[in-house]
Amino acid sequence: MSVDFSLFRLRFSFQAEERVHFAPMAANTLRGAFGYALRETHGEEFEAIFAPSATAGHPSGLADSPRPFVFRCAHLDGAILGPGAPFSVDVHLFETRRPLAGVFADAFRAMGQWGIGKGSGRATLSAVDEIALNLPLVAVAAPVHAASIDFLTPTELKFAAQAAPEPLFPALFARVRDRISTLRALYGAGPLEVDFRGLGERAREVRMISSRIRFVEVTRRSSRTGQVHPIGGFVGSAAYEGPLAEFLPWLQAASFTGVGRQTTWGKGEIRVKAQ
Repeated sequence: MSVDFSLFRLRFSFQAEERVHFAPMAANTLRGAFGYALRETHGEEFEAIFAPSATAGHPSGLADSPRPFVFRCAHLDGAILGPGAPFSVDVHLFETRRPLAGVFADAFRAMGQWGIGKGSGRATLSAVDEIALNLPLVAVAAPVHAASIDFLTPTELKFAAQAAPEPLFPALFARVRDRISTLRALYGAGPLEVDFRGLGERAREVRMISSRIRFVEVTRRSSRTGQVHPIGGFVGSAAYEGPLAEFLPWLQAASFTGVGRQTTWGKGEIRVKAQ
């Protein structure tokens, strides 16, 4: 079996018809609007896409199946767009066993017409672009001894059942490994045949040599219950040294999947740079 990870990168381009005002974390606003539009346009797909049922055997104590998508729209955080302004939303779709781009397009089209963000400003879906990606998870040929990671949106890692206060590499890679392997097993080509324990042990040889991170507090209000939930985490960057060649492909794949908790709400977006 090949050791790789596949996904679709979808881009939905809009033109604002009215004033569109996004919340400080735009992905959270869009997630809720998308869920409502999906239920109305393709109710038969709602549970599988937006509320997948729990299955046994998840790593790290996961109680529910991860959703097969994440939004990428941090560039819209807090944005206020006037009528006629173009904007786009990227979706990384991990369900590769059946076509779903049309389902997402129908929901996004309806979402735009019903209104987005504060004030429910309407927008027209003008284009949908789809790119299929296949990412190998094998070590790069050249040695890699240093890398840096930018944590672009609030990131929350758990390690040994506790929140990790900083992105030490063993904790970071454990969450990357578990998320990618779970998404592939549920929505892609099936379970990865790799030495997970060995990967974890070798990850301990990579040291974090510097970090510039800070914690940001963000909350969301549930439209269903009215309750306010924290969705904050740390942002910033960290630098690592050690034998990174076999981990770099996993980290690059994680730039598409996100890492840590609540990735569907826009958290855990990273950017990786080998040095």
